Amino acid sequence: MNKPIKRAFLDTEDGQILYRIGGEGEPLLLLHMNPRSSDEYRELMSILVTKYRVIAMDLMGFGESDKPPKLYSVADYAKTVIALLDELSIEQTNILGNHTGAFVSGEVASAYPERVNNLILCNVAGFGEAGKADLMKRFQEGFVIKEDGSHLMERWLARSRYVGSADLNHRWVLDDLKCFGYPLYAVWAVGNYCIDAAQRFTSIKCPTLIVWGIDDVEEFQKLGLALAKDRYFLSQAIPHAKVVEFPDGTICMMNQIPEEISKVIIEFLDNTNV
Repeated sequence: MNKPIKRAFLDTEDGQILYRIGGEGEPLLLLHMNPRSSDEYRELMSILVTKYRVIAMDLMGFGESDKPPKLYSVADYAKTVIALLDELSIEQTNILGNHTGAFVSGEVASAYPERVNNLILCNVAGFGEAGKADLMKRFQEGFVIKEDGSHLMERWLARSRYVGSADLNHRWVLDDLKCFGYPLYAVWAVGNYCIDAAQRFTSIKCPTLIVWGIDDVEEFQKLGLALAKDRYFLSQAIPHAKVVEFPDGTICMMNQIPEEISKVIIEFLDNTNV
């Protein structure tokens, strides 16, 4: 029998945050990439709730969470994570973050080490100044409402090479459209954080797993956003981290290969908790 996953809202001074929660036992918080939402973890949650108390939140400005009244920094996003943990009376949790969610997860582990048990960082790009500028430019130009509605087809075609199914593409596009007409909060946040991330992450001491989707990394290089080799800054900043690579892991890997990813997560958490 499938364990139910419920949705609820956390009230903050900047608006409401939607989160999904299900399962029992050791807590595991999942933080999504930009411009997705907690829907990124729909498949993964259904597996992990059989073993953990799993929580996935929509970061402010994304999904069903409110648009904050100001541009958030990565530190601001980390504060919302702590607010949610406090609301749920969780003193310490495991955290998994992907892309933008990984930068936020790393900041939580850096700024609030007493709140993090184990850390899983997925697909943290090694942005340089040029990649940072191009990232912001792409999102500024790609998320504009057009009078002829052509932006709808543009978003549909944006990931046609690797998304794999019309149903999954539809879910991605729905998340995309919820970001139109507003500043792309997390793009600005990561753009202003990524250059200092290497130094910031050196303070992370908890058991850490680094996960790479190699197809994802190579796609970023093809787009000119981040060189594949620059990702190694992460294992240099956190030398005690274990590294796992999925050769065919795309930017959609959380939805496409949840069984493989959940196996790696469970093995890591089981081994660190022995």
